[in-house]
Amino acid sequence: MKFGKKSVCVLNVGGTRYAFPREVIRDFPLQRVSRLHACVTEKEVLEVCDDYDQDSNEFFFDRHAQAFVFIMLYLRSGKLRFVPGVCALSFYSEMLYWGLGSAHLEFCCQRRLDDTGYSEEDLIMRAEDNESLSEVEVEKGSGWLEWMRRTFEEPGSSVVAQLLALLSVIFVIISMVMLCMSTLPDWDTAKHNTVEEHRIVEAVCIGWFTAECVVRFLVAKDKLVFLCRPLNLIDVAAITPYYVSMVMPGGAGGLSGVAGVTLRVLRMMRVFWLVKLARHFLGLQTLGLTLRRCRHEMATLAIFLTVATAIYSALAQLLEHGLDPDHRNLDDRSNRGGDYASIPAAAWWAVISMTTVGYGDVYPVTVGGRMLGGLCVVSGIVLLALPITFIYHSFVQCYNELKLRSARFLA
Repeated sequence: MKFGKKSVCVLNVGGTRYAFPREVIRDFPLQRVSRLHACVTEKEVLEVCDDYDQDSNEFFFDRHAQAFVFIMLYLRSGKLRFVPGVCALSFYSEMLYWGLGSAHLEFCCQRRLDDTGYSEEDLIMRAEDNESLSEVEVEKGSGWLEWMRRTFEEPGSSVVAQLLALLSVIFVIISMVMLCMSTLPDWDTAKHNTVEEHRIVEAVCIGWFTAECVVRFLVAKDKLVFLCRPLNLIDVAAITPYYVSMVMPGGAGGLSGVAGVTLRVLRMMRVFWLVKLARHFLGLQTLGLTLRRCRHEMATLAIFLTVATAIYSALAQLLEHGLDPDHRNLDDRSNRGGDYASIPAAAWWAVISMTTVGYGDVYPVTVGGRMLGGLCVVSGIVLLALPITFIYHSFVQCYNELKLRSARFLA
């Protein structure tokens, strides 16, 4: 620390002052405070705190004073709990600011944080969004960029944003209709008769999606994060084949073999543009938020199904095929026993039985196999019901949360 001459440093957090020797600052348990010791210039100091008084060697932090008191008590006693009367999410945001995580909380407070329905990644993202929003509000000359970003990213932020969202939905629907129609047997004949009209409609749709993607990229706060988002990657992958077919001598038909197949696969990725409608419809937003928050429950459900499938498929192969080396139990009319010739083949039967789909294309013919099938169906219902209960409650919570947020925004 070479920017100050005094041996005592003063931390001013929300109006409450704390005095510490310089050596204590160096080894301070809070990461943000200890970073002050490595600062050389005043500019580096202001990247850590909100303001600095060189005469009194005082560092100002515009944060919640009472929350910092509880954090200081944690440094003394080793126990960190939420501040009574303070929102759990707000206090957790303060913890992240000072360099603490959910692992530092007491178990009872960790349960309270889990009851909010947010994962730790979501909470960190919310805190970063709040910090970046504050910086944008303070920063001069960036008002129009923020307005552009909100217009294209938040459809309900203004009348212009709603009109652009409506226009985007119309183009998505037109593009999806053309994609579906292109798979009809008579499409090639109709396209040949009205080739100019089809080209114009396709060019207008692709032009809109291209312009929208470029503008959203230019006004994005973090360009790398924008490029790494799955929906943006789908946009680029779905738009690219059109321009590739334009530069080819024979258009889309100018490519054959692997290149032609790849181009058709990428063109078919336009169907994922329907996911973009989630920005405009509460139900799709609720579904996406629920799946993101319940990824651990979804992983648990997948593990349950995988383990049960492995067990039942092995037993089914044994009862229907392995214990009958002469294949006397085969149904000669349909060769049903051959469907259990291997464990991977029997896995299909196990999956459709546990999920109670039951296509009827595969079924056991032995007494033991039928008893196993009944047990497979009953256990599948139980295994599916256990994690789905948590997913259902999370869906209801996400729906109410997004509905309340939308109502507050419109108000």
